[in-house]
Amino acid sequence: MSRICQITRKKSMKGNSVAHSNHKTRRKFNVNFFSKRFYWVEKDCWIKLNISANGLRTINKIGLDAAIKQASKKGYLIIQ
Repeated sequence: MSRICQITRKKSMKGNSVAHSNHKTRRKFNVNFFSKRFYWVEKDCWIKLNISANGLRTINKIGLDAAIKQASKKGYLIIQ
């Protein structure tokens, strides 16, 4: 499972870990990512989404159905 949000398409990014001596080493910034089950009322079924915290806020703000339609329109999510 790749760590990419299915709603917002957020993914990890790379950068530098900077020490006090200004010595830089490469590191990875991970997304606040988890998998969560949602009950989709329109389809009358449970779905499991891999989402970030920002994706969860989007679902809370505009609703599950609108968020899924928006993500599938952008090509982030494929619905059967």
